[in-house]
Amino acid sequence: MQRQKSRTAHLMASPDDVEAQFYEALRHGDLEKLMTLWADDDDVVCVHPGGPRNVGTLAIRSAFEAVFAGGRIPAHPEQVHKVHTVDSAMHSVLERIDLVTPEGPRTGWVIATNVYLRGPQGWRLVAHHASPGTADPVQDVSPPPSVLH
Repeated sequence: MQRQKSRTAHLMASPDDVEAQFYEALRHGDLEKLMTLWADDDDVVCVHPGGPRNVGTLAIRSAFEAVFAGGRIPAHPEQVHKVHTVDSAMHSVLERIDLVTPEGPRTGWVIATNVYLRGPQGWRLVAHHASPGTADPVQDVSPPPSVLH
């Protein structure tokens, strides 16, 4: 039992660690692992593409149970933009979803925002908001730099 606790503590050492575990849990359809990544707080929030806002761990668990009933989610984080402070982090993620269809392999794209807070048990997920996907990779839109080097 002690071994498991130290492994969990190590894996929660940073927002990047939590994010890697989150996408691994999605790819394996591992609800129990996925739920250990969320902060134990009534105000945690999850929005699946095109879905309602799920508030609290019970609602989030129920939503992921429904998602995993249809199978695993083959999501891979790409083009991650990060904003970090001492106790919080926000990652804007382009999720590549690898699908097998009757027409053959296909790739879909979803834009997600993951928010993490550091607490007594290390870093935990407090919000995941995913926007409906597209068939093509999403291009970033940003203004040109204001200072030329």
